[in-house]
Amino acid sequence: MNKLNQNIFLIGPMGSGKTTIGKQLAKKFGLEFYDCDHELERLTGASVNLIFDLEGESGFRLRENQLLKKLTAKKGVLIATGGGVVCSEENRRLLRSHGLVVYLKTSIESQLKRLNRDKSRPLLQAEDRTQRLLDLAQVRNPLYDATADLVFSTRNSSVYATAKALSSAILKRLDSFGQEQPDAHG
Repeated sequence: MNKLNQNIFLIGPMGSGKTTIGKQLAKKFGLEFYDCDHELERLTGASVNLIFDLEGESGFRLRENQLLKKLTAKKGVLIATGGGVVCSEENRRLLRSHGLVVYLKTSIESQLKRLNRDKSRPLLQAEDRTQRLLDLAQVRNPLYDATADLVFSTRNSSVYATAKALSSAILKRLDSFGQEQPDAHG
């Protein structure tokens, strides 16, 4: 596939597939891939958990915002954001103004299944993971919806099949951006 002349930002809750699907999409579109959490860990030399432990969520969010400013300024990138990136109005504005924002929508059940053994996410360290995910969804889902240019529901398909379907949806959405008339593809 030809290289896209458009940045793509994946938003959505933890366990929605932003990193896994993002890597496939970046290859497909010839974009440089960044995962915000992994990039933050690489730059600081500390895990997200350690940053949360030492600086709290507010310290982590400040670092996340500084990194997002640098990454969104790049051209030809696909960025998998952290689940809480949309909690900041400045972050939502940065994403919307620098590329196509895709919300990977998923169910709580799918999140629980995908995150079953995950011990690396500070906000998931709760006695009742289901309730924690429900609480996060109540706050964040409206922000994901309001920020996204495209909402894509992830299913339990393979990563390849999901990436293929999403790449088609992205191309169709980008095609409609350039048209003055409503999208003729239906």
